[in-house]
Amino acid sequence: MIKLRDLQYLDAIDRHKHFGKAADACFVSQPTLSAQIMKLEEQLGLTLVERHRRNVMLTPAGDLLVKQARKVLNAAREFEDAAKTLSDPLAGDFHIGLIPTLAPYLLPHIMPGLMQELPNVSFFLYEKQTKQLLANLDNGDLDLLILPWLDEMERFERYRLVEEPLLLAVHPQHRLAGHETVKLADLRDETVLTLEDGHCLRDQAMGYCFAAGAEEDTRFQATSLETLRYMVASGSGITLLPKLAVTSQPASQMIRYIPFEAPQPTREISVVIRPHFPRMECVRRVVASIRQSIAGIAGGDSKEQPPAVAVREAAE
Repeated sequence: MIKLRDLQYLDAIDRHKHFGKAADACFVSQPTLSAQIMKLEEQLGLTLVERHRRNVMLTPAGDLLVKQARKVLNAAREFEDAAKTLSDPLAGDFHIGLIPTLAPYLLPHIMPGLMQELPNVSFFLYEKQTKQLLANLDNGDLDLLILPWLDEMERFERYRLVEEPLLLAVHPQHRLAGHETVKLADLRDETVLTLEDGHCLRDQAMGYCFAAGAEEDTRFQATSLETLRYMVASGSGITLLPKLAVTSQPASQMIRYIPFEAPQPTREISVVIRPHFPRMECVRRVVASIRQSIAGIAGGDSKEQPPAVAVREAAE
């Protein structure tokens, strides 16, 4: 009989590509994990792991079976979650993922309310890029994401939170610094500082800029919004920053933040979950608390009810 523990070991080896690190992640000794994998291989009559001196990798058979293993592990977690929900739907562990361009600016606003509203829930927070967050949500490692909605997320369900405006950040000596508002057309022929590949904000911001006739500054790509902010303050260029990243910062004489006239560039911040997620009462309380905490702070209206759109949305 194959045990869930053996599937967890196989999953950990694939994730870490190293027996020692996989063993640490599973809270067992390396010899124990290695022996259990060998027993699993004997039981199946297959070689699952290709062993090397410095690292390990799965064989084609192992690569195929680890995908099935994750489905089983995910089903087991959902079974456990469903049981916990029956006993107390508003208790237990809850794993939330956010992107780096949102987490440091949003979490201080929402966590006090969440902890007060759901005192029996233990919140675990993870900051990763969008692609990794979606993979972790898909395989059950995360329960809920808070991030800008993208078309590629249509297989998930969502609650809309807020339409967050993007502001133009310029040095005080820039030609647009004296404007109270700007139009996207004002960016024509400008060169814009951007984040590195992998950040969804990069693609969203540059989509607006390219449409306006601006170009990307290919000499430099930032790893964070704070790096972009310092580059603007040094007079190295201009950029677009989310409203939350601006309102959370003290006033600076080295940067001017200028709102756009309609139509404003925005990003839609949403709560994203897997279809048929069993802990929906907890999700609804989380969403309600977040909406209350951010009402007005991002410069847009929080969405008390998600409007009808041509994508799957979570029923409220």
